Amino acid sequence: MSQPEFDVVVFGATSFVGQILTRYLFDRHGAGSPELRWALAGRSQSKLAQVRDGLGGGAASLPLIVADAADSPALTALCGRTRAVISTVGPYALYGTPLVEACVDSGTDYCDLTGEVQWIDEMIRRFEARAQASGARIVHCCGFDSIPSDLGQWVLQQAAQQQLGAPCTTVKMRVKALRGGFSGGTVASLMNVFKLASEDPALRKKLGDPYLLCPDDRRGEGRQPNIKGPALDPDFQAWVAPFVMAGINTRVVQRSNALSQQAWGARFRYDEAMLTGKGFKGRLSAIGLTAGLGGFLLGAALPPTRWVLERFVVPKPGEGPSPAAQASGFFDLRFHGTTDDGRSMRAKVTGDRDPGYGSTGKMLGEAGACLARDIPDLPGGFWTPATAFGQKLVDRLQDHAGLHFEVAEG
Repeated sequence: MSQPEFDVVVFGATSFVGQILTRYLFDRHGAGSPELRWALAGRSQSKLAQVRDGLGGGAASLPLIVADAADSPALTALCGRTRAVISTVGPYALYGTPLVEACVDSGTDYCDLTGEVQWIDEMIRRFEARAQASGARIVHCCGFDSIPSDLGQWVLQQAAQQQLGAPCTTVKMRVKALRGGFSGGTVASLMNVFKLASEDPALRKKLGDPYLLCPDDRRGEGRQPNIKGPALDPDFQAWVAPFVMAGINTRVVQRSNALSQQAWGARFRYDEAMLTGKGFKGRLSAIGLTAGLGGFLLGAALPPTRWVLERFVVPKPGEGPSPAAQASGFFDLRFHGTTDDGRSMRAKVTGDRDPGYGSTGKMLGEAGACLARDIPDLPGGFWTPATAFGQKLVDRLQDHAGLHFEVAEG
């Protein structure tokens, strides 16, 4: 078979995250490097040209591909030209399905940064058998949700197996520090989930299932911990509050365990929360964060207040943190794992940019390159970042994307 023209095509290159991603790929690989042959794609030739022009004179040779998210023939033609597609076009539940189907049917690899677990569940149920047959490798959640959580937990488990001789059957992730902002695209995806859930009781029940993304024959056993309010965590000796992205990350990590033949145990427990500090001050902070998050979620769930939030409060699609804000952002995640016999292992994952945008753009770029170039033996199907990439992506992220992974016993 002839080799595809490109290794990677960035679909949605004119979106907020798409522009961050294209800047990262250009700074890292230039326009004509044999290390990564890539192109920009989107629905507007003129807007794609503006993005390319903004990269500088050396970008003039970058190819542009015009394709609309709803134009199946154009998407199929796009897939025929590349090994892998990186999609930044969300909300994915509204705009993402035709591209996933085109990739699945053409055997083209695909990754994105969605956090819409109900849509991921739909894609798996509709297309996994076809992806396995065609050889397409589909990897959702390749941004801040859920690469640091999924790979951080995976790194912890590898260390536990090597140093303790057993997996950690209970793992906690705690956000020690985070600085970053929301973009309009992320908010639009969140609001769409709230809108759908408010209209569909069955979807609300699905979203509450911690094993939603696990194969039916490898669902975990037992209840999962779920931090819903202020709590004192003895393993971290500090107060914690709910973490808004836990509902996404925990389901991805549970799918990683399921796809690994439940290597961390059929009763593997995983949860996430935000550290707020010690003592009375830490408790007050946990109460305040819980109240603020609860108020936002309640407002987003009710149509009148959701309209007010969308109209006057949250950023609109295409808006997001400034370049300076992205550069000054960071994150610091801490993991604590415990084996069945009570021994413990700790890990840390840090990143050097705004987590949802500056850092996500780098994570997404390395995930797409890893998918296209580094894992030729991975069979077709729907994978998680940990089960698709493992150490190969950890190395890429540490070498090029400003992430750092550390492990220690106790």
